[in-house]
Amino acid sequence: MTAFSDFGRRPWWRGIAVMLVMMASGFGIDRLAAQELRIAVSSEPSSFDPHFHNLTPNNQIMRHAFEPLILSDERQALSPGLAASWRLIDDLTWEFKLRPGVIFHDGSAFSADDVIASFERAPNVPRSPSPFTSYVKGRVLEKIDDLTLRIKTATPDPLMLNNIAQVMIISKAAARAPTEDFNSGKAAIGTGPYRFNAFVPGDRVVLDRFDGYWGGKPQWARVTLKPISSNPARVAALLAGDTDVIEAVPTTDAQRLKADKNLVVASALSNRVIYFHLDQYRDVTPFIRAKDGSEIKNPLRDVRVRQALSKAINRPAMVERVMEGEAVPASQLLPDSYHGTSKNLKPVALDVAGARKLLSEAGYPNGFKMVMHGPNGRYTNDTKIIEAAAQMFARIGIEASVETLPPAPFFSRASSGNNGNPEFSFILVGWSAGTGEPSDSLRTLLGTFDREKGTGAANRGRYSNPEFDAILASALRTVDDKKRAALLAEATDMVMNDVGLIPIHYQLNTWAARKGYTLVARSDEYTLATSVKPAP
Repeated sequence: MTAFSDFGRRPWWRGIAVMLVMMASGFGIDRLAAQELRIAVSSEPSSFDPHFHNLTPNNQIMRHAFEPLILSDERQALSPGLAASWRLIDDLTWEFKLRPGVIFHDGSAFSADDVIASFERAPNVPRSPSPFTSYVKGRVLEKIDDLTLRIKTATPDPLMLNNIAQVMIISKAAARAPTEDFNSGKAAIGTGPYRFNAFVPGDRVVLDRFDGYWGGKPQWARVTLKPISSNPARVAALLAGDTDVIEAVPTTDAQRLKADKNLVVASALSNRVIYFHLDQYRDVTPFIRAKDGSEIKNPLRDVRVRQALSKAINRPAMVERVMEGEAVPASQLLPDSYHGTSKNLKPVALDVAGARKLLSEAGYPNGFKMVMHGPNGRYTNDTKIIEAAAQMFARIGIEASVETLPPAPFFSRASSGNNGNPEFSFILVGWSAGTGEPSDSLRTLLGTFDREKGTGAANRGRYSNPEFDAILASALRTVDDKKRAALLAEATDMVMNDVGLIPIHYQLNTWAARKGYTLVARSDEYTLATSVKPAP
């Protein structure tokens, strides 16, 4: 029976009693001595296949068992991983020296063959809701010897290191394994500090220390990650001692937990933007109708309607009332402190009169009816955010209703639920940048959807702007950092003014742990056992 097994079934007062007993008996010290760590996460992973779904709940758990060639720290600075060093031979060729002495969890030796097999598999996993195609497309891998690898590109690739830092390396023996074999553990063979013990969808992921890890002995003998999507339940689990660490501290509890002397709290400004994606590819979109219920032409294809929707959102109120101050209003895909972001953009100001005027000019003076979709429990206050936006839209004449779904079915339907195309008309989603600049976000969220080119992999609104695509492509070929930053800022200005999507806010990432632990807060939101240590 796991430490979580009886949570949610016992009376609240028993949780408090247990906590008091634990404190009196030194239970916390005993747990630290046992080197076991229990983490409550806010969303469950959809798979244990590291190439199946490019999504934070999946990626953060995969990084315990699998590793990329390049590692990124809590601020996304890059450092050697399975690649010990690298150099640029010419504008189109990178050479990587792989780390010697690395072994997989099954005892087999790591080599260039495993890297090649991983890069070949990553974009070709069947039924992937959000593949890793953009990180590997256009890169040709060449084995020089077992520990030397070259990657060639058709054009200069200034973000080579950032992109390959997103691709987990698996054993070549599992290259043809289906996702089901990773979920069962049969193919879950990595080089990471922890190895697969169990994956029970909806209940837990259990990882055991890998004593053969090249980076030294991992801190914890066993790590259990338990999905608890309910914010009150996650906090209650921490306070009752049913878990040691929780992620995504709810905004309603942040200040209270920070004041609790028996807890440790750590926060960082997130690189995640919460935003709305809009259907811009269908002439008639399924969840928008006239006020009388009759079919109408898709209004979201008109930039004036998109501008009106953005102007209807009161971002400061959303931050203060819904997020309780634990967020920052957004103007683009990353905070403007990041390299390559626009310095011209500011969060769109609330303008109800202006929004009504734009709707009238677009031919919708009385508005329309719309169903808004979103995940329930994936992002901080996600349901509250979409409900608040629906109320704001009512002020400009749009009758918006809300339907939320558990994250797994939501993302499946939002990505490819309609014969391979997004099913919904207007959705709430979030995106955490994989690199330290907006290039990856722009390419993945707003680049014209093209499976072959690997662009628009998470473009669930199917926004398409050839001029934007051309500027972005130029930026992605530009090695000079200053010139690339200017191109990325230009592309950002263009797509934000065209309202390719509607940014709302950037989250604050907050974790809490019981006294006796130290925490490292990460901008990428990843909750990692390696970020938790016993207090000195």
